[in-house]
Amino acid sequence: MQSLDLFAPASNRELVAGVDEVGRGPLVGDVVTAAVILDPEQPIAGLADSKKLSEAKREALYDEIVAKSLCFAVGRCSVEEIDSLNILHATMLAMHRAVEALSIQPSFVKVDGNRVPKWPYPSEAIIKGDTKVAEISAASILAKVTRDREVAEYDKRYPGYDFAKHKGYPTAAHLEALERLGATPLHRTSFAPVKRALEAANKNK
Repeated sequence: MQSLDLFAPASNRELVAGVDEVGRGPLVGDVVTAAVILDPEQPIAGLADSKKLSEAKREALYDEIVAKSLCFAVGRCSVEEIDSLNILHATMLAMHRAVEALSIQPSFVKVDGNRVPKWPYPSEAIIKGDTKVAEISAASILAKVTRDREVAEYDKRYPGYDFAKHKGYPTAAHLEALERLGATPLHRTSFAPVKRALEAANKNK
């Protein structure tokens, strides 16, 4: 996949923020979003969809984005909010929180995906935006590195689930551990595999 080196960030007069999320699909943990306004005077080489980059490359770009961007912010919704609102509404709320937390308010927001939150900002949803827009790519990297670091901590707190390996996604190994060990407080009880594990545990009491 081509990197986004050729996609110049918006001028600082436009103050375009890119927004992306990580964590809609996993069975555990928060959904994490990031918003980034890049500095056109400090371009960042190698931006791309965070999922297409190696962990080492993501970590290096994370540090560069933090150092060079005009501003950035992370937003999130907790497991409890996800179970209460549903994952779509929680994701939209987390995006809203990320943009509101920016120290410089944007004049336009570009969001990865096919919809934007209900907010007062002029904005556009861009499918595969993390491969097309430098600001969205930067946001995707910040969100993924942030969440991956948190999931690594989950792995220490709850050994046996291999959270650090599958990042909470419903892999065969995760589903087997869920069936064998039961749900942790980090699991999203509104998600079907977790519901089934909880129901099975209650039947066996």
